[in-house]
Formats: sequence, structure tokens, C-alpha cells
Amino acid sequence: MSISLDDLASNMNFTTGGKSKAGGATFLPEPERRKRDYTLISADDHIVEPPHTFEGRLPAKFADRAPKIIEKEDRSETWVYDGMEFPNVGFNAVVGRPVSEYSFEPARFDEMRRGAWDINARISDMDLNGIYASVNFPSFLPGFCGQRLQTTTNDVELALATTRAWNDWHLEEWAGTHPGRIIPCQIPWLLDPVLGAEEIRRNAERGFKAVTFTEAPHMLGLPSLHTGYWDPMMQACAETGTVVNLHIGSSGTSPATAPDAPPDTVGVLFFGYAMFAAVDWLYSMLPVRFPDLKLCMSEGGIGWVAGLMDRLDHMLSYHDMYGTWTGTDLTPAEVLKRNFWFCAVEDPSAFVQRDRIGVENILLESDYPHCDSTWPNTQRVTKHEIGNLPAEDIARITWKNASELYNFPVPQSVIDDPESY
Repeated sequence: MSISLDDLASNMNFTTGGKSKAGGATFLPEPERRKRDYTLISADDHIVEPPHTFEGRLPAKFADRAPKIIEKEDRSETWVYDGMEFPNVGFNAVVGRPVSEYSFEPARFDEMRRGAWDINARISDMDLNGIYASVNFPSFLPGFCGQRLQTTTNDVELALATTRAWNDWHLEEWAGTHPGRIIPCQIPWLLDPVLGAEEIRRNAERGFKAVTFTEAPHMLGLPSLHTGYWDPMMQACAETGTVVNLHIGSSGTSPATAPDAPPDTVGVLFFGYAMFAAVDWLYSMLPVRFPDLKLCMSEGGIGWVAGLMDRLDHMLSYHDMYGTWTGTDLTPAEVLKRNFWFCAVEDPSAFVQRDRIGVENILLESDYPHCDSTWPNTQRVTKHEIGNLPAEDIARITWKNASELYNFPVPQSVIDDPESY
């Protein structure tokens, strides 16, 4: 079973925070700058798009229909795009607030920590937390893979212009204001795979290192991974070295149990779609047809990976029963290890399986500004989880794997001394 993230976001009773807060947000005292034991790259953080994101970035004929923020009579703020309202401007942007106020509620910008939507404040919060560089994903308005900009309007030309405008803003302002600190990650064009491939190549030439894609396109009403529809885009990603980030929830859904189960069950199982998506992508044979394809399971954790590898190896004894796994001499587990990377959130028990998973396949993340975030204590959490590992393994997991995967060099001065930047 699964639950729609849109339904979850609109359910004000899903968490106590959505019911209890009155009179605006409560902000905790400003934390002190944390000691930096490690050079850290976070493979998963998020952006709340600021009100001016699309201003001046679309053709003039679309100016009245471009996404913009309006304030309503009740003082709530909402995005309006092509005449439709999208009220959840700060989906789960809760860092810096008491846990009792955590929710998926719509929010005003002044109810969020400024680093959620202001790039200068974000860099300050990265500095405070000890994060050198970060991959940043879209928020509620675009959707985790840009799908909402493209599937909520019938005007394909407007959708394409809006998608390009978001990418321009991300590259020029969000990543460009502080060069070397944000790893540029584009949203894809999903409605035409040939044009989508052209956009991948064009954006790679401009400096984008990654694309945030959907973990399960069929859940968004798009062709499945098994149709061949996505081959042009995946070929473009493989040829340009563009990493395909498959963020948990980018299918628009989360795993769920019984309809009347408590909401905790959704939070516990949220990682589960990462395993389902990994299997779906693996058996789509996309990483077999495009052996240079790089797939990163963003915010999916790593605790399930070794168990999945065991299951894949178990299946080898009767693969001929299905006749599916063809075109390669590698086993499914070997392709998983070659083509997939996995992001640890807080997975202390899983690091003992790092050799099975592949030390070179593990990344870290801080998930700022969401409720799963380890901000402002990511350095401390990292030391607790992997501080006793060999130095080379620590370096790989904290920064080297991400630097190599995203082709994003880290200055030697920062490698030598994390306190130097």
C-alpha cells in the first residue's frame, strides 16, 4: 500500500504540530558553530524556492501565469501557478523549531528558518553545521523531480519555460552565488524524452552535475521504466556523467500500511520505496543497457542494501525460471554495486556491512531543512556513527565518494583542514 504525499501534506491532523501551533512559529535559540572533525559533503538537502525564483526568467507572454507568491486574507502565503494555488510553500521546513511544532503544514516564509530559502543564510547554516558542499533538491512547488511544474498545467510551452526558469535560477543564483558550495542539480523535462535528453546535455555543458528524477515514473502517470521511453534521457545522463538522483518520495507517494494505522508507520516506512525503486531500476535493465549510468538513492538510507544484495544472489539459483536477466555477465548484485550509490541518514548499524554494500558506494546527508535533518549536529552524528572506522573509509564516506560521483572537486586546503573554509 502507499499514501499520496499530496494527501499527507494537506492533512493538518497528520502530526501534532499541525494542530497545536498558534500565533506563528517558535524558533529555538541560535546554535553555536560546531567543531569540524571531518570534511563533509551532504548528498541530500532541500530548497524552499524563494518568492522571486521565477521573476524575469520566463518569456514576457507567460509573466501573468508564472509561479508567484501571494498573501491571502488570512495572512497565509501560497504559490499561484497558471491560476492554480499550491499552498504548501515550506513543506516540512522545520529545522530550528521545537519538535512539537514539526509538521507538513503550509507555512509563511517568516515561519521558516531563513536558510531554507535564502542562499546566503543557507551557506551560513552549512558553515555552522560543518557541511562543505551540498546537493539540493526542489521543494513542494516543483515536486522532488519537477513533476508538479509539468503535469498541473495543460500548456506544454509554459511548463517547459517554467522548468527551464527553475534550472536557470538554481544554476545562476542558488549554486552560483557561492561557487564550490552547492552541487548543481537540475529538474528534468519529463514530457518528451528526446527533448529531455537535449536538456540533459545542454545543462551538463552549463555545469549541472546531476538531475533529480522520479523513482517510479508510472506512479506519476508517466511511462514505466520498462517501456524504453526513458532510454534517450538515460543515455544522455550516462554520456555526460550526469548523476540520476532518485529521491525518496519522488514518485509522489510513500509506503503505508492499513488506512487506519497511526501516522508513525508512514514515517518509519518512508525509506522503503528506495528498496522498491532500486529493484525496479535494476530490472528495467537501464543500468545494463547504459553501463556508465550513475544512480543515487537519495534519502533512502543504507540499512536495507546488504539484505537486498543477499536476496539478489539467492535469486541466481533460479533466474532461468524468469529469463529476464540477460545482456550482461554480471549478476544483479554486481550491477547494483557498479551503478548505484546509497545515502546514509542515521544508519549506525549498517556501517558494519560497508564492505558488502561497497565503501565506495556510501554517501552521507543532512536533509536540511526537513524533520529528518541532523542539522546542526551532523558532525557529531557522523563521528558517533563512523568515527571508529579506518581513516580511508571515513574519508570515502564523508566526502571522497560524493566528490568523485558528482565530479565536484574539494580544495586540498579543505581536505587537509575542515576548519579552513
